[in-house]
Amino acid sequence: MDGLFYLRTMNIRDLFLLDPQVTYLNHGSFGACPREIFDDYQNWQRILESEPVQFIVNKGPAAINESRRALAGFVGCKAENLVFVTNPTYAVNIIARSLDLREGDEVLSTDHEYGAMDRTWNYYCKRAGARYVNAEITLPIVSEDEIVNQFWSQVTPKTRVIFINHISSATALIFPVKRICERARENGIITIVDGAHVPGHIPLHISELDIDFYTGACHKWLLTPKGNSFLYASDAWKEKLDPIIISWGYEAENPGPSKFLDYHEQQGTRDFSAFLTVQVALNFFARYNWNELTTQCRWQIPEIYREACELAGTEPLAPLDGRFTGQMCSVPVGIEDAFKVKQYLFQEHDIEIPVFNWRGRHFIRISWQPYNERKDLDRLFDAMLGLRKMGWLK
Repeated sequence: MDGLFYLRTMNIRDLFLLDPQVTYLNHGSFGACPREIFDDYQNWQRILESEPVQFIVNKGPAAINESRRALAGFVGCKAENLVFVTNPTYAVNIIARSLDLREGDEVLSTDHEYGAMDRTWNYYCKRAGARYVNAEITLPIVSEDEIVNQFWSQVTPKTRVIFINHISSATALIFPVKRICERARENGIITIVDGAHVPGHIPLHISELDIDFYTGACHKWLLTPKGNSFLYASDAWKEKLDPIIISWGYEAENPGPSKFLDYHEQQGTRDFSAFLTVQVALNFFARYNWNELTTQCRWQIPEIYREACELAGTEPLAPLDGRFTGQMCSVPVGIEDAFKVKQYLFQEHDIEIPVFNWRGRHFIRISWQPYNERKDLDRLFDAMLGLRKMGWLK
């Protein structure tokens, strides 16, 4: 495996603000922001505080528009179809409350969705008398065809909405959303994709998906500061979304060119500096050949996955041919208490890594970024051997 780890001419870890004492294998949860991008974030905050009125009223909106255009070019859609939000859960709440779900409607998802999203849909479906359905996608994954067929077997005449993650959180799998959404569109079903883990992680061209809604986080794999995400809405939908916060943008006295932007970005006083860091993040990608480095990370994941599963005495959740994994892998482990193991790994070994309890099974999810090195894996594997000696890992 060592041959897979390329030589570097610089210490990439030094580009980040991460605690050098911590083995950080959890980029997937909240990301990690490089120093120069964080400096840009703080610079925007200083500009804001130097003249708050002029910035919030005049300069800020222009800067957001510039950042939106840069982001649109990166994710492959028109800038006028994007609005900045703080996180994907916020975006999905905007969508769910605007769909006018009726009694008897069904929202079809998978059993691999992020917990906050399940809670969101359960709330809005319960309020409307609709039904939230989680199609079982069995593990291990065999093929894309199997995923599509298992998912589509739960579609009924009452299915009004399809909501599906592009990359799952607990199981860290890439789903064939394009195929599923194409079929949904043919059947007149609303399509919503949760791409929280996608921007900066795997290639994304929203316009090619031809879907109704997409949301993604910029503060994960795109490396911006926390609280920076986006909502994409198609032309058919963007003017139909109600704002969560009713403020100056609602029925504005001086409306802008888009009700979509007025409704969802004019929300009173707030610090939107994180939204303005997209261009510097993209410059960082270009300066350090980040796409090339992360491509190498994706090449390394199959071997990391195999080695970790061999140590755990388990098998990967999907074929390791590049279709189902990006820069994360969830390793099935025979443990009883996920929280206890996570706390042990951090408190005793300074390893930051998520340990999930999902559908009665347990996983340790490894995120692999260019700042990670072989010694990070060795520390994790040594800790796992320690868990086995203590009887915590079967």
